[in-house]
Amino acid sequence: MLLVVLSFFTASQVSGKKKTEPRVVRWVEGQSGCTFVRGDDGKYRWGLWSNDLGVTLAVDSQELQEARHRIGHVFGVELTYRYRGGGSLEVRNDNLSLQFLSHHQIVHPSLDPNHLTGRLQSDADELSYQTEREIRKHPEKRDEFETKLQDFEKETAEWQEFLSTHSLNPVKLDPAKPETAGWVFFSAKDKWIGGWRNPEEFVLRIPLEDRVLEFPFKLPPSQGDLILRKRQ
Repeated sequence: MLLVVLSFFTASQVSGKKKTEPRVVRWVEGQSGCTFVRGDDGKYRWGLWSNDLGVTLAVDSQELQEARHRIGHVFGVELTYRYRGGGSLEVRNDNLSLQFLSHHQIVHPSLDPNHLTGRLQSDADELSYQTEREIRKHPEKRDEFETKLQDFEKETAEWQEFLSTHSLNPVKLDPAKPETAGWVFFSAKDKWIGGWRNPEEFVLRIPLEDRVLEFPFKLPPSQGDLILRKRQ
C-alpha cells in the first residue's frame, strides 16, 4: 500500500524539494548587457548578454509584410549565439516560442525546418495535382494554370534551399566552436491573428539549460521608425 501511495508523488515531493524554475533573463532597454541597433541592411538587432552567453535577435524591418506574402505565412527571425564559457552550451531549434501580444497573447512554437520543407513540398504536389485537374476541365487556360504552378514551384524551391542552408541547427557550443547563427520560423497563421497592428508586439523566448532568455520587441520599434537600406 505504501508503494501505491508514493507513486502519486514525484521524487521532489517525497524528498520535500520543489522543482525550481529556470531564471528568466529579459532584454530591457538601457540595462547593462542589452543593446539595440538599426542596421543599414534593413534589420533591427536586439542583443542580450547573460553571463557567458550573448544572443543577438535580428528581425527584418519588412518582416510583417514579408510574412503575409510568404508561402505558409511564417514569421522569421535570425539568431546569433556567442559563447565565452569554458565548458559547453547546447543550442536547440525546437524549443523556442514566439508570443503575439497583440493577438490574445497567442504563443506559437518554433517550426522544425525539415517538417516545414516537407510541408512546402506537399503543398507543391497538391497544387500540381489540382492544376492537372483544372487543365482537363479548362484546356483553353492551360498556359495560365501552368504559369501559376511554375511560379509556385520556383518559390517553393527557393524556400527549401534557404531552409536547408540558413536554418538554425542544433549544436553544442564550446571554446573550439563558440559561435553559431541561423534562422528560426514561427507560424503567423492562426484564427486569433488578424491584421497586423502598428506597432506589433512580440516576446521571443529561448529556453536554455539553466535560464530562459526573453526578447520583448516591437515592429516598428518606435512610431514612424524607418531604416534606410545601404545599396549593395
